[in-house]
Amino acid sequence: MRARHRIREVYEWLFAANGHQRWWPGDSTFEIMVGAVLTQNTAWTNVERAISNLIQAKALSPEVIVRAHPRRLAAWLRPSGYFNIKAKRLKALCRWVMEQGGVKKLARLSTDQLRHALLDVHGIGPETADDILLYAFNRPVFVIDAYTRRIFARLGLIAGDEHYEALRGLFESELEFSAPLFNEYHALIVAHGKDVCKKRPLCGNCSLAEACPSVAPHKSARD
Repeated sequence: MRARHRIREVYEWLFAANGHQRWWPGDSTFEIMVGAVLTQNTAWTNVERAISNLIQAKALSPEVIVRAHPRRLAAWLRPSGYFNIKAKRLKALCRWVMEQGGVKKLARLSTDQLRHALLDVHGIGPETADDILLYAFNRPVFVIDAYTRRIFARLGLIAGDEHYEALRGLFESELEFSAPLFNEYHALIVAHGKDVCKKRPLCGNCSLAEACPSVAPHKSARD
């Protein structure tokens, strides 16, 4: 079977092993957008702490974040790491949201229009833009992250260093074009990459082990 045709099969294995992930945590479109910026280079538990700080300060809105003093905003975001950088990026995103007339007006844009506009915002790269599109706006855009590259390179289905858009196109072309499916699949990839297919993989615990040519050097989770 050609490598690209196994993408759906990997989804079925991961889903059978892990079930529904029910991503992305957040009570509003804007909160999910904030989380997408803050989750860069940190664990989700740290993002939750930073968002909790914003909620407690009654600052989880574009208007309050834009008006906040940079040092105060950075203090709220401290748990997420790289807090000074993320404060600048979050302010830029919030200014953009306000300039566009708010989240409801953004939701009226086509997926291509919204993606191009997001990529023009300071600090928003392809992965963050696609996180926002998929999880905040429920658009059928597949998110490519480091876990995707690691898992599928170990499976021998990709090289791992392909251009972001090439990999996004590959996954989207081989799956049903569906936001719920893309949501579930990406969430399963993150869970598997975080808990099993780590930098030092726990192959003894892997639901993909039988199909993975990279298992041999890491046969046991105890190695």
